[in-house]
Amino acid sequence: MATYLNPYLNFRDNAREAMTFYQSVLGGELSVMTFGEMQMSEDPAEFEKVMHSQLETPAGLILQGADVPNALGLTVGDNVSVSLHGDDNTELTNYWQKLSDGATITVPFEVAPWGDRFGMLVDKFGINWLVNGAGE
Repeated sequence: MATYLNPYLNFRDNAREAMTFYQSVLGGELSVMTFGEMQMSEDPAEFEKVMHSQLETPAGLILQGADVPNALGLTVGDNVSVSLHGDDNTELTNYWQKLSDGATITVPFEVAPWGDRFGMLVDKFGINWLVNGAGE
């Protein structure tokens, strides 16, 4: 698998609706995982919220999105990140190390509860990044 670079959109309680809309516009296959399915929230009000979704189109477009948990803030304009993801953890670790120069690390690049290596940072230019390397 290659390494991909794509936008990652954050929403407040309407990620499923938005991603379904984008699917109607762009076509393709939409996959959706909820906080409840992934056991990533203890709040029953969040069980049906989208923890992660991905739209892949026949043209090779990828769009990802999620609902922001209730406890976290969401500012329109800051709700778009750049996602780097793939299965070459050496390559992704190298990108992470370089992006980390002068960055604010919000989630360290380490094994996440879902088994992948994952991290989040805001680079020295104020851009939000998500880096996800496939698990073993």
